[in-house]
Amino acid sequence: MNTICLSTATENGQSPKPFWQLTYDDNFKKTNLFERCYTTLTMPCSKIDIIYRSLILSKYFDQGWGNPNVLKKLLKFRKIVSKSGECCKLVPEYYPVKITKDNILPNSVRIIEGYFITPFELYFPDLLPAETKNAYFQAILPLEWKSDSYKPICLHMAGTGDHYFWRRRQLIAKPLLYEAGIASIIIENPFYGLRKPSTQIGSVLHNVTDIFLMGVCLMMEAIVLFRWCKRNGFGPLGVTGISMGGHMASLAAASWPFPIVLVPCLSWSTASVVFTEGVMSKAINWDLLFNQIKNIDGYNTEHNSLLQEIKEHINRNDPVDELSTQLNQNLDEQQNNDTQHIFRNINTFSIFKQNSIFDIRKKNISLENLPAIDYLNKLLKKVSRKYSRKSKHYKEALDFMSIIMDDCTNLSNYPVPVDTSLIICICALNDAYVPREGVVDLSHIWPGVEIRYLQCGHVSAFLFHQRAFRQAIIEAFQRYQSKYL
Repeated sequence: MNTICLSTATENGQSPKPFWQLTYDDNFKKTNLFERCYTTLTMPCSKIDIIYRSLILSKYFDQGWGNPNVLKKLLKFRKIVSKSGECCKLVPEYYPVKITKDNILPNSVRIIEGYFITPFELYFPDLLPAETKNAYFQAILPLEWKSDSYKPICLHMAGTGDHYFWRRRQLIAKPLLYEAGIASIIIENPFYGLRKPSTQIGSVLHNVTDIFLMGVCLMMEAIVLFRWCKRNGFGPLGVTGISMGGHMASLAAASWPFPIVLVPCLSWSTASVVFTEGVMSKAINWDLLFNQIKNIDGYNTEHNSLLQEIKEHINRNDPVDELSTQLNQNLDEQQNNDTQHIFRNINTFSIFKQNSIFDIRKKNISLENLPAIDYLNKLLKKVSRKYSRKSKHYKEALDFMSIIMDDCTNLSNYPVPVDTSLIICICALNDAYVPREGVVDLSHIWPGVEIRYLQCGHVSAFLFHQRAFRQAIIEAFQRYQSKYL
């Protein structure tokens, strides 16, 4: 794994400063208003994330978990699509795509718009709202390609709240085309923009199951668009996204059984911590979710059965002694070994228990660098303090959320992309939306991935580091070109 910390260099051989610590005396005449704005923006970036989230009053999952039978179907389907090559097999090779517009703009840009019925509809025709069933996309292409053998094109997944095409088109797609000749396809997320159900307000998904529907639909829809690109002579292929879009891009790349450029920005290895530990967790009505667990038969049974398996395993052995012994026994093994093999015989669901000693399975610790028993002791103390502050209702809903989120979104449950050297991951060091502590590191899931860190938070990274995102995409395509063409 290559890890790079991005910062802006200073003159006279001084150590580089991050973007958010720079002053502007040489280029701007400061005013009182500018000073106040600058001071606000250069505060610790995680605080900016927290403040920004606090200004948004909407609550996610305002109708709860969704139908328990739908959740069971999705959990089963996840196990199918996550097998290597299986997702591609579920999508017909020549899937029909309808083009509705083909315009040429004055600046030598060609924009194609089209749509197709989501392939997910073939298998579960009754699960999606009517408005969500058509997948709309927009392709941003050059009027003339520089080379007949090199026509790079990148699929852009939407982040949270990114409705329609304009934001990705203006901030990433057009600059990529002008700067590097890289074309783009922008797809509308299910439940967003043209695909937003009439009863949904803004980006607030009604049910927890909606985000799982969104993910599996996008995985299959990406395959349709990848094949459409191939049929039209475009390639190499890439996929990217910011925040939630970054995670969706990772799932799409994992489902494509060929080398592909992947640049996930401001995302990580699982979405479970986003909803249970990050600032987004404050935007969820946990009381409603708990009440549904207790009062709806389907969820009551499912919740109790999953958590009972975890409790039985904990009671069967002394977990700290057992795990620390096994970890220390493996300290002399090869460097690339991790702790996953310790848990081979643990039930699939039980290893996704959040805020428990089984987080060590998700951490995938590099054993040569971390004393196992010290880590376990610190982890248990942290969990104990955290849980002592939570109500019982909150804990049970949070546990169940963590289990199902990790099952559906943890990248270790999906195939490794064919060529991890084509992956450049951009993270924010002080990200309050996407915590990285206590979950599996991307470098353990995808050996060979390059991870770059921005010295800021989630919101600041989006506002001020679009160029870093684009540069990573450009470099990843250059790697593909030098390696395969």
